[in-house]
This record gives sequence, structure tokens and C-alpha cells, in this order.
Amino acid sequence: MKQKIFDASNFIKNKISTAPEIGLILGSGLGSLANEIENPTVIPYDQIPNFPISTVEGHEGQLVLGTLEGKNVIAMQGRFHFYEGYSLQDVTFPVRVMKELGVKILVVTNACGGMNPELYPGALMLIEDHINFTGSNPLIGPNDEELGPRFPDMSTAYDKALIHLGEQVGKRLDIETKKGVYVAISGPNYMSAAELKMLRKFGADTLGMSTVPEVIVARHTGLRVLGISCVTDMAIADTLEPLEHERVVEIANQTRPKFIRLVKGILREVSM
Repeated sequence: MKQKIFDASNFIKNKISTAPEIGLILGSGLGSLANEIENPTVIPYDQIPNFPISTVEGHEGQLVLGTLEGKNVIAMQGRFHFYEGYSLQDVTFPVRVMKELGVKILVVTNACGGMNPELYPGALMLIEDHINFTGSNPLIGPNDEELGPRFPDMSTAYDKALIHLGEQVGKRLDIETKKGVYVAISGPNYMSAAELKMLRKFGADTLGMSTVPEVIVARHTGLRVLGISCVTDMAIADTLEPLEHERVVEIANQTRPKFIRLVKGILREVSM
């Protein structure tokens, strides 16, 4: 694992002059935030040693490095998913590469379904906590203490100071933000009504097919994490309607302007 991380990070280092401080993982329909990065260096995933390749619509499949709101950033335009057939170690590999490059804060975003009736399509939710319902864990297997502890703590996986900053920035920009619990499922199918009732009783406010594995690895490596969910549909069992991925991307695209304003506002004010 360490050699793979070194090979990938060394390849990227040779293409940039300044180490990134903040990592951005951009979910379905949200990748255009990377187009706001100044003086960009763009590296397709298929050029980077040991990187998987994103196969999902709405995920461009490239790294973009440069500056955004005065911060040195590295953005994933498109992520990898368990349901694509990758192991969770492969899914989370870019997070380890970001750490090796010098990243200290990870901002991870997703398009998701809303189960809490207080949410709505287009809502932005700051993730306070998560439930791992994927059926697996990226830390299964031998542990290298140089990468992180055998038993990392997840009681405060999402940085409280960053959540507070997200709320305050939202208020200043007149962007409503919610807070809640995100549950990760394996996918690729959307959930049945009975499954949604179960997950809601577990305490989940939103659900999706990503984010949690990446956050687990981010915390394993010592990164501070801010999670932002873009609600694209309401996954409420009693009013469940058929859903297609194209609709998810469509709502994410509609929400994109305020999502970009919020993230840029957070980056502008965050202290490293």
C-alpha cells in the first residue's frame, strides 16, 4: 500500500509546484466546482499510477489542482464506488494519496436521498455523523501503523469547528443549511420502501452510496473532515416514487450554484 501511495503521489508532485492543503471530493453533478480552480493542473485518473477509473455518469474522472479562494486545493472530479466493483481500499486510495501530498482538511460531498421530512430536493446538509451500512470497511486487513492506528476513533469523524463554520457561512450568504446523519449503502440499486423505513429508524436523515468509506480512511490518516450532502430526491417510504440516476444528476446540477457559493465561502474563511 505504501509503495502504491508513493508512486501515485510522486507522479502528481512532479506536475505541481505547490502542495495542496485542502482536498475536495465532488459527488454526482457537483464536479463543476473544480472548474472554479485557478491556475489548474488537470490530471486524468487513467494517467496516475494505481488510480481506479470512474465509470459513473456525472463523474468526469480527473484530478484538478490549483488555488481556490486563496487556498491550495486538490479536487476529485468524480469518485469511485464500491458498486463499480472496486474494493473499498481502491475506493479510498485517493484519500491516502491526498494525505501524502500534504492535505490537512478533506471536504467530501455527495448527491443523496433525503429521509428526514424536514429536508427537500435541493437542500444542503452538513453531515454531523454517519452510519456505515455498506457491509464492509476499507480498514479490513493488515494495518500499517505508519498510515494510521489499528482501531481509529469515529466518535467525532466530522469536525465540529468545520460544521460550525459551514453553518455561519451559510447564514452570511443566505444559504439554508441543515445538519444530520448520512447512511452509506453499497448500491447500486435504490432502496426498497421497507429498507428505507429500517434506515430511518436507525437514525439516518440522508442516504447514498459513497462518502463514509472515504471519511473512515480520512480519519484513519488524521485528516479533518467536512461533509456536505446535496439532497436530490426524497426517499420517504410512504411516498416513494421510481427514481433514475439522470434525475439525481439533474437536481444536483440545479443546486450547483448555491453549493459552489457555500463551499467557496467556507474555503475563504477556513483556518489551516
